[in-house]
Amino acid sequence: MSKNSGIAIVGGGPGGLLLARMLYLKGVAFTVYERDESPVHRGQGGMLDLHPGTGQYAMKRAGLFAEFQHFARYEDQGTRLYDKHGLLVYKDDASDGDRPEIDRSQLRDLLLRSIPANSVRWGCRLTEALGCDDGTFELHFENGSVARHDFVVGADGVGSRVRALVSDEKPRHIGLTLYELAIDDADARHPDIAALVGRGTMIAKGDGKSIFAQRNANAHIRVYAALRGEEKPGFEATKESLAAQFAGWDGSLLQLIESAKDTVRPWPICALPVGHRWQSRAGVTLIGDAAHVMPPAGEGGNLALRDAADLADALTGDEDRNTAVRAYEATMWARAATAASNAMQAMDDGFAQDSLEATMKRISGTA
Repeated sequence: MSKNSGIAIVGGGPGGLLLARMLYLKGVAFTVYERDESPVHRGQGGMLDLHPGTGQYAMKRAGLFAEFQHFARYEDQGTRLYDKHGLLVYKDDASDGDRPEIDRSQLRDLLLRSIPANSVRWGCRLTEALGCDDGTFELHFENGSVARHDFVVGADGVGSRVRALVSDEKPRHIGLTLYELAIDDADARHPDIAALVGRGTMIAKGDGKSIFAQRNANAHIRVYAALRGEEKPGFEATKESLAAQFAGWDGSLLQLIESAKDTVRPWPICALPVGHRWQSRAGVTLIGDAAHVMPPAGEGGNLALRDAADLADALTGDEDRNTAVRAYEATMWARAATAASNAMQAMDDGFAQDSLEATMKRISGTA
């Protein structure tokens, strides 16, 4: 067993790595434990728009905002809304907003470069976290290694193992599954699709169903077919089976599915109860999805980054650490509860039979 008085950060996503960056700037010892075998072990998902008061704030506090600007795509902030017949009912292609996009892989690489390479231990999938009699914590990993730390931060996402140290709650499937597809080099190979999606996010609504598409860097488009209801037993997600779910939709929209690569990634959407909180425990806390996973509504990644920045302040300030962490948790809980409530409402509105009208009011700011 390795013994380490430094802070353990379980999870090397944006939140965990930004926390690591801020601890590094303050000279506080830490180790990041990440389940991936390497930085290129798997894809990191789609794009993330950084909001001024959360994601951008955190990048500034970490001294990384200037480097973020090298990747920030202000030109990809547009939104388009179609009905199921392919009729464009709302369009905002403006690029003067203040929520620039960045691919999640670019953000992770940026954060990784900002901390010492040997501070991240790859291939460490946490199986159990145990509290010890002396107030420390043992971390048991699938690869057989065991580490002991005085302070543990759960940045390990939806299926957090650290969460069990403070809460019995587990995320529950909320009756929505996204099926992710990908289209490469859309500008050159699929110009009609590139024109349909535009610069940013495209949404199509009808029959209580949705198709989303997002422009990522290098003309890569991610497509999400969103279906409400419990996962269907025996349903095999293929391009053909997904297209069948949208029978009667216009061909211009179905081409988002039909022109994609064959690989389909199911993404069951799970959430913790709105307002999830726990009895504070000395030596452990949570950030990001480990603390407050909610339906995707553009807030999750931003909240994780802001959580990380606020927790770093608590861990490196002059105040008693336990007192400071409790104050961090109170602020984080309140912020997350508001965002989770809004995300649940947006999901309900977005999959109602009148979802087109509800979605248009929400994205146009007239709701």
